[in-house]
Amino acid sequence: MSERFFLYDDTVDTKTRFISFMGDNQRFDLAIVKSDRYYGKHLVLDIQSNRFAIIGSDDLDEPGYLEHAYNLSEEDAEELRSFLYEIV
Repeated sequence: MSERFFLYDDTVDTKTRFISFMGDNQRFDLAIVKSDRYYGKHLVLDIQSNRFAIIGSDDLDEPGYLEHAYNLSEEDAEELRSFLYEIV
């Protein structure tokens, strides 16, 4: 077996916020990870659906981004989007 080739192997300090809120149709349980790693964007993990995305304000403005990343309806994505605008 050949030696493993790493593209990178870094350890960084992060700040993680766990938050849960109820939308009109569903509950959101999120872990929001902030680090210097993603050019100021946040790693947003949806614990209920086992989905995640790297999100910045530019991504929130992209039509269909949250719907695709988290497999959400337009209505549910809009609730998540309005919350994420407050923190990113």
